[in-house]
Amino acid sequence: MTTLYHFWWSSNAQRVRLALGYKEIVYEDRPIAFDDDETFFALGIARAVPVLKHDDGRLETDSVTILKNLDHRWPDMPISKGLLTEDAWEGLLSWRRSADALIARLHAPVLPAYRGIGDNEQAMAAYKAEVGRSFGTSIEELSNDRYGAFDQLMQATRLRELSVRLARDRFYLGSPSAADMLLAADLFPLQLLDGITLPIDLMYYIQRVEDTCHTSLREGLFAAL
Repeated sequence: MTTLYHFWWSSNAQRVRLALGYKEIVYEDRPIAFDDDETFFALGIARAVPVLKHDDGRLETDSVTILKNLDHRWPDMPISKGLLTEDAWEGLLSWRRSADALIARLHAPVLPAYRGIGDNEQAMAAYKAEVGRSFGTSIEELSNDRYGAFDQLMQATRLRELSVRLARDRFYLGSPSAADMLLAADLFPLQLLDGITLPIDLMYYIQRVEDTCHTSLREGLFAAL
């Protein structure tokens, strides 16, 4: 059976969960803790998620590649083939890369709300140390900076304009595709930031993608921020 190893808080992994759910693929769900190095050692790979292990033993570890490849193995309910041109896909990825630093800063304070970090004292300590190394500051300081970072994100990515488009078209291309799995997974954690409100049309869009993919992005949360 296909197995998905993932962190609950990883938007990269959530993209794949949405895609598997949409295509109605039966798989073994293997969430792992932040400080679980043994699983990666057993798999023989560097520490990275998602890890999609196929029934022939082959491993895939890059969410973008996985989204693009799923239609080759499971052609029913396509999410890429015949829907996403290379130009459209690269355009979306370029847009996402331009926002990567801001999204990472905004995600960081909410990740302790997920199982595997906030419910494990040792994992939480390791996560705080990694945040310090990655951002040069603390989770608390990143949380305090959330309003400014969110305003920057709204302006840099034109999220309000995107929300209007998604309200009109319902999905990024008018019908469900890998683009929606990527967008919904990356935007969902922003809803968990205290005092931050996404445009209502984006909130409806995220829920629409969850419903269409038969997958809740709230699964894995053990606390509300």
